[in-house]
Amino acid sequence: MRASLLRRLQPLFAALMLSLTSAGACYAQALEALSIVSGGQKQSFQVEVARNDADRAQGLMFRRSMPVDRGMLFDFGRVEPVAMWMQNTYLPLDMLFIRPDGTIARIAANTEPLSTRTISSGEPVLAVLELNAGTASRLGIKPGDRVEHPLFKH
Repeated sequence: MRASLLRRLQPLFAALMLSLTSAGACYAQALEALSIVSGGQKQSFQVEVARNDADRAQGLMFRRSMPVDRGMLFDFGRVEPVAMWMQNTYLPLDMLFIRPDGTIARIAANTEPLSTRTISSGEPVLAVLELNAGTASRLGIKPGDRVEHPLFKH
């Protein structure tokens, strides 16, 4: 009887696993090189770039971990004040608000997971870089430091 039940459930389990694998694929974007120059040191990261509304809305939501050398760069396509939030985001993050010339305008350190509180750029910016919480402090990254990526005009 159990073997019969397992045979009937096997296609359902296979479909469920395929569905979960496909849903997870939406997180797999190509990684791009990005560096931050701070205090004469260059720190290298691999980042996913969110260039459209759907990717920016998804961001890092629902992820439970991120390697220390990874992040997500939000390209807003124009210079304007922006506000971010952490709804459905389980990872505490450092948010680096970046001007069009690549300089860091502001850092919101150790943001609160799952919060709907908005986090403002404080001035018009072109992009936001999200890194694991504590990264900016650990590496000595501060406002005025420069982010190197093809998005920014130096």
